[in-house]
Amino acid sequence: MPIDEAGFRRAMSQFASGITIVTVEHEGTLYGMTVSSFASVSLRPPLVLVCIETQLKTHSAIIGAGSFGVSILGHGQEALSTRFATRTDDRFAGLELRRGELGTPLLAKALATIECRLHAQLPGGDHSIFVGEVLDAVVTESDPLLYFRGGYRELR
Repeated sequence: MPIDEAGFRRAMSQFASGITIVTVEHEGTLYGMTVSSFASVSLRPPLVLVCIETQLKTHSAIIGAGSFGVSILGHGQEALSTRFATRTDDRFAGLELRRGELGTPLLAKALATIECRLHAQLPGGDHSIFVGEVLDAVVTESDPLLYFRGGYRELR
């Protein structure tokens, strides 16, 4: 018998993860959301994955655009994580963006940004697992922002 949702959430909260903002532009509209389900998949070719709930607009936008960006958040960027985790009309208002090779919007002040061409879409329960081929990555030097036991953490 599968674990109940509360028990599953409690167990998963014990895994510290980085925090990312997944972004995409489709038909002139910017979409973005906070995502902790992000991982490296392969070095040759360079692949990463993100997991996105199927009912969200960002999910449909990634399929339509055929690409997406991942901005890895660093120390002091909790407000960005919260901003993209809540439902607001314009999550991008006042933010400095840079555009990748495909025109993908990326957060200019992130710890790292990764631009991906959609490589595969796999089923994952109420989510899709999007595998992206990494076209470009830009890295800055800072400490990461982490999420652990339901709260933000920093390296000490």
